[in-house]
Amino acid sequence: MGTIRVFAGDFGASGGKCFAGVFENGTFRLQEVHRFAHESVPFYMADSSGKVAERAYWDDVLLYNNLVKGLREYRRTISDKLDGVGIDTWGADGQFFTADGDAMGKMYAYRDHRLDDMADKVRAKVGAKKAYALTGIHFQPFNVSNQLYWHMLNRKNTVKPGCFYLPAPALFYYYLGGVKAVDSTFASVTQLMDAHTKTWSAEILKKLKIPVGVMPEIVAPGSVVGELHAELATVVGLNRARLIAVGGHDTASAFAAAPVDNPDEALIISSGTWSLVGKLIPKAITSKEAMAHNFSNEGGIGNVRLLKNCMGSWLVQELKRIWQHTDGSEIKWPEMDRWTREAPSFTAFVDPDDKSFYNPPDMQKAIAEFCQKTGQPVPVDRGTYLRLVYESLALKYRYVNELLTKVSGTPNKVVHIVGGGSKNIMLNQFTADAVGLPVMAGPEEATAIGNCMVQAMGLGVIKTMRDAIPLIRGAFPIREYKPQDKTRWNEAYKKFKALVK
Repeated sequence: MGTIRVFAGDFGASGGKCFAGVFENGTFRLQEVHRFAHESVPFYMADSSGKVAERAYWDDVLLYNNLVKGLREYRRTISDKLDGVGIDTWGADGQFFTADGDAMGKMYAYRDHRLDDMADKVRAKVGAKKAYALTGIHFQPFNVSNQLYWHMLNRKNTVKPGCFYLPAPALFYYYLGGVKAVDSTFASVTQLMDAHTKTWSAEILKKLKIPVGVMPEIVAPGSVVGELHAELATVVGLNRARLIAVGGHDTASAFAAAPVDNPDEALIISSGTWSLVGKLIPKAITSKEAMAHNFSNEGGIGNVRLLKNCMGSWLVQELKRIWQHTDGSEIKWPEMDRWTREAPSFTAFVDPDDKSFYNPPDMQKAIAEFCQKTGQPVPVDRGTYLRLVYESLALKYRYVNELLTKVSGTPNKVVHIVGGGSKNIMLNQFTADAVGLPVMAGPEEATAIGNCMVQAMGLGVIKTMRDAIPLIRGAFPIREYKPQDKTRWNEAYKKFKALVK
């Protein structure tokens, strides 16, 4: 087989990137061709009663435009020949369309406050045990099940004959080539897919009054689902490249890129705005214990990701945002890292997943109030706030690892940290110290790498995702961090554990 070139569009909750992946002579290389910033935008709107509430939306037009810019840059810097295109996004949200393909309103963002009580309403309608037994997904405020049930309760009149719903990654396949399909990794996290049959659960859809006809087809990762619109291919100067379903949920792609020797013994952390902490297992675990500890069974690439969604760098990103508003100028990450290094250790702790940190107007104030409520000293400067967050994240990883061992029955012997957070040297070392296991950090662009590898599987370059591991190890450095200072971290963990609900 000659040179195979693929294009990976990777949209996270705080930025987007486009990459070229090239497979040639048994090797792989990844080249970034475009990067841009984006975030959800808050609006303050009055409803029919006159009550003003915050609403949060994504700009899907901006995202699509940058996807096209990425394709143009690929054509300019790489080649006018392209074998495949794959898109992955954050793991929630989507959009309704009319039968004629017009978007029905703005694309809501998952932190929008309309969802604050929707998980309870879905739980009451479906039943917690039933939902978990069918889907393997626990209740989270951002679940697509909540979003679609809210739509049926509040916008039912818009659901006309022929209209359809597309989850976030499927939205961009539709824009690129008219495809109405979503891969099973993304469908699995909606809390609407039957984890056993990998089809939409007719039972849950019926209880939530969601017409089954609005939902897209579910396809396996690696499936060729279409090709670029001829008109778009001409405009960007490319051939009609095949559109390939990948791990559309970015965590699925990231986990697929972790160079794990033995999945039974590896804790994997996809580190970014969220920290997805879990392990790869052969089939879903929907036991009472797994449900009690709120573990989700998310669809993987030939496996299942048993994991918990933990708040990741979101807390730090929000602190940075608030401080920039206060200062009136941008704060650079190296300066924030210096503050963290110079701050005292173990002054106080927070549970990163406390509901008060999900979407507060002022993250610094939210952390201060948590400390006051739990009888801990309030941080005295910015560096102490940052160190408190990073130490708490590392300790939360230890907490989740202990629960994961109980639920899965197999202890972990190594931690793999992948994604943008793998660049954080301090957090990597904190994690090794807190969990008491060696940490293997990298690759940094795990989501894009996993995206490319699933495309390679779909194109026949590799047979299984296990074949991707030597390609990944040959192309990217993996850094090791060994546990240190166990005594102090064990003492800190005792204090932290008392705060976790």
